[in-house]
Amino acid sequence: MNIYLAGPMRADPDGCEAKFAYATKRLRADGHTVFSPAEFMDVMPGLETNEQLRDVFAVDTNWICKKADAVALLPGWEHSLGATMEYDLAMALGLTIIILGDDYVT
Repeated sequence: MNIYLAGPMRADPDGCEAKFAYATKRLRADGHTVFSPAEFMDVMPGLETNEQLRDVFAVDTNWICKKADAVALLPGWEHSLGATMEYDLAMALGLTIIILGDDYVT
């Protein structure tokens, strides 16, 4: 299954990379293809301007629209504007929603 991983990033800039990395590793170990936006933090522009945020969301939503079978949500996703947008997009497209538990966060 092609899974987009969503969760709080801007609200947790120091801890999000480890959380996303751990969940990505577990999902890939189960045989899934995973798009983790945290893996692109070094190559995507910073989120200092609205234009940069638009560029990042364009990449993310394009992957959801074109490739995702499911969106997996890390704990705390409901408090993230980006993750709730990704959830809404997945719902609109009829994708599978996977709510990850605390066991997916180190």
